[in-house]
Amino acid sequence: MDFNKELTLLHTMEQVFATLVAAANKMQMAGDAYCDPLTSRQYMTILAILHLPEDETTFVNVAIKLGTSKQNVTQIINSLQKKEFVTILPSLKDKRAINVRMTQAGLDTMAKCAKNVTVDYMADIFRGFSQQELDVLWQLLLKLYQFDGVKMDGFEEQVQIPNTYTEEELREGLERFAKRRRS
Repeated sequence: MDFNKELTLLHTMEQVFATLVAAANKMQMAGDAYCDPLTSRQYMTILAILHLPEDETTFVNVAIKLGTSKQNVTQIINSLQKKEFVTILPSLKDKRAINVRMTQAGLDTMAKCAKNVTVDYMADIFRGFSQQELDVLWQLLLKLYQFDGVKMDGFEEQVQIPNTYTEEELREGLERFAKRRRS
């Protein structure tokens, strides 16, 4: 065994891990500025809820979608409930489970935030990346997510947030996105 080679590999892995955690924290903090009155974590939780069938929006399913714990999701959903962005109802499928439903205020807030997050935040954090680099990064992150053998049940499918974009707003948003990425 080449101990120097193994030591170098271990050091690189530690650096990748530390950088990934620091980048995730930094992106979360920066993302909070784009989502007011939602935090990045609240935004992603709502996005997870919207990606689930309405009768399967249990705390456990939201946690699985986000790759986090039920306790973490419970904290976030409770804060969303205090803001009156979601309601919590007993599940019709499972008497032990609780489902989360979006309120109109939550949908309206998500629609407002989605415009900023989708256009401005994505353009800002991925400004220096080419399409090819983004594709490679995405594939590498999916591979990393599967370290425990569990594949990511991600956010690939498009979710229509009610009242999000008119055709004109979509065109204007894409123009703003392209301009922001070039600047």
